[in-house]
Amino acid sequence: MRALRILLEKEFRQIFRNPAILRLMFMVPTVQLLILPHAADFEVKNVNVCVVDFDHSPYSQRLVAKITSTDYFQLVAFTDSYDKALRYLAKDQADVVLQIPEGFERSLVKEDETKVFMAVNAVNGVKAGLGGAYLQGVVADFNREVRVEWSQPQGMNAQHAIGVEAINWYNPLMNYKTFMVPGILVILVTMVGGFLSALNIVKEKEVGTIEQINVTPIRKYHFVLGKLIPFWILGLIILTIGFTIAWVVYGIVPVGSFLTIYVFAAAYLLVVLGLGLGVSTLANTQQQAMLISFFIMMIFILLGGLFTSIDSMPFWAQVVTWFNPVTYFIEVMRMVVLKGSTLADIKGQIVTVLLMAVVLNGFAVLNYRKRS
Repeated sequence: MRALRILLEKEFRQIFRNPAILRLMFMVPTVQLLILPHAADFEVKNVNVCVVDFDHSPYSQRLVAKITSTDYFQLVAFTDSYDKALRYLAKDQADVVLQIPEGFERSLVKEDETKVFMAVNAVNGVKAGLGGAYLQGVVADFNREVRVEWSQPQGMNAQHAIGVEAINWYNPLMNYKTFMVPGILVILVTMVGGFLSALNIVKEKEVGTIEQINVTPIRKYHFVLGKLIPFWILGLIILTIGFTIAWVVYGIVPVGSFLTIYVFAAAYLLVVLGLGLGVSTLANTQQQAMLISFFIMMIFILLGGLFTSIDSMPFWAQVVTWFNPVTYFIEVMRMVVLKGSTLADIKGQIVTVLLMAVVLNGFAVLNYRKRS
């Protein structure tokens, strides 16, 4: 234990003598949490619409008014030529072109049906899909309103109808930042913990102090623990800074217990730091360690469920997420922060990450070879 205490004292002195690590601890959480929740917003608004109205009837005007009255659509042009509308689409000035045919009102009244044409700019596939779906929803709602008017003649009582009231659980206001910030906190802890630990042993190799440590009677697991524990503590400090910023800036306070989050975070950091130390034992230079860590972190982040729902991924990608620790932490953070889940609810995720921690840290210990 005396050898471990000496190693920990050495590591903490090295950390606090390095201004770059201190800047990472305070600047990275602040910048990421102030910028990413505003930028990483997949809610599509301000869809630019160009309308081609060949009918110029009261019903066509009502439809256009209904579309432009929502917060999702902006009317950029109202033309009488489809070719002119396509120019707006080609110049990226319009996202959707809605063409109302001649005889729109007449067909709707006399034949009880009519058609409209919609052309969507699909360069941005996400915006095209959601914008087109929103517009179809508005047209369908307009159709229902018209049918209700026709089914209620003047002087007659309204027909019986079923009213539906929706209640949003866990995120009642459907605030996207409330959904994204817990996941961004996970990415923050992952990147800082993974990169710093990956550079740790490599730095000892580059400056030559690793040879001095190798000739001492310090055991391999003491050496790895001495490298792991300081960054494990720093990772929990960074998580605390992140929660403080989330509370001050966004007003986000976990519904569940902080204890539940920190218990899982403590286990999760063992996985991330074990991975970083494993990379550090394999690499010979800090540049190699950074490149390997960046490659692994990008896979973890992209397949972690933060930006893309895991259920919408192909099956092979879903299988990869089973071995991705980021997936479990993002899931747990959202469960505790939004739903108020307890330790009993996340026991499966805790057992999984602990098994990962044993494997990765065991690899780091076995792969570190002392040379006399």
